[in-house]
Amino acid sequence: MNLLTEELEAMVRAEASAMEQKGEMSPKVLEAVRERGLFKLLVPRELGGHMLPLPEALRVFEGASRFDGSFGWLVTIGAGGGYFAGAMEPGVCRELLSPREAVIAGSGYPAGEARRVKGGYRVSGRWKYISGADYATLFTVNCVIRDEGGKDDGRVLSFILMPEQVNVLKDWRAFGLKATGSHSIAVEDAFVPERMTFDIAEPYPVFKDPLFRYPFLPFALTSFAAVALGIADRFLEEARVLIEAGRRVWPSRRAEAGLEAATRMVDRLAGAKADFYRTVDDTWEIHWNRPLTGEEEEAINRRSREAAQTALQAAQTVFPHLGMAGLMENAPANRAWRDLHTVCRHALLSDWG
Repeated sequence: MNLLTEELEAMVRAEASAMEQKGEMSPKVLEAVRERGLFKLLVPRELGGHMLPLPEALRVFEGASRFDGSFGWLVTIGAGGGYFAGAMEPGVCRELLSPREAVIAGSGYPAGEARRVKGGYRVSGRWKYISGADYATLFTVNCVIRDEGGKDDGRVLSFILMPEQVNVLKDWRAFGLKATGSHSIAVEDAFVPERMTFDIAEPYPVFKDPLFRYPFLPFALTSFAAVALGIADRFLEEARVLIEAGRRVWPSRRAEAGLEAATRMVDRLAGAKADFYRTVDDTWEIHWNRPLTGEEEEAINRRSREAAQTALQAAQTVFPHLGMAGLMENAPANRAWRDLHTVCRHALLSDWG
């Protein structure tokens, strides 16, 4: 099944400007995502998902991001929640992830506290940057655990919250990825039963797909790098459109230099993409047979950061050649440039240590 059709691409591109202005995915595009199961790329088939191999899912993330940066990011984050299926209590997983509309939004940062009480926990906290918060059917957050006396027991655990337990604060004001609705959420003394908690380091032996044994950091980094590569592709496409339009009006050496720079960066990006997917494919094949070593994990992490950095540098190299046309926020090239810079400021992609 071709999940990223020309029809979907045309729809997303046509809706992108309005979605950015409204700060959210349009109902039309959201329904198209649900219809194609794009939020369920990594959900087990018995729960109505596609359960794609990770390398195949990454190529979908890249392609979706080429359509539009915010769209690609939301597909990636929404689909990425499927990774938690292996760690959730199986009955909870089936109940919450089987519906057609099911999609997770959340944060891995332990910005909350969970106090032990009879039968579960009382959760309070505030988490930033919850992409897709407006339409999520469940939220996952990380909390520091405190015992009944309020003492920190040194552990961090993941909690599943329902939309009625969450207050979405509508505070996403970034200059890029504007349509992602990456707002903060606040939770005050919400009761979470024990069965609605999980630890991604301790998956249940129910779903056998190798994704659920794949280390989380490489999973996240490869996903974000794929988004950066897709947005950079779109930027270079739109940059050429602007430069060629300017050349038709005023032929000049400046326009030729811009096209030459764009061609160089297209080639450079293609090389980075080939290196990235070669490493992804190789390590995924290894992972089928045995756990990755620390060195192998570091190799995929490093390659992901290098791919994202190359994508960013490609855009930065070509952007000065766009002149005033590149400064207009309603230009697709400008939107892609802003989206790419926003993706690449994610803490994981920014960490070169």
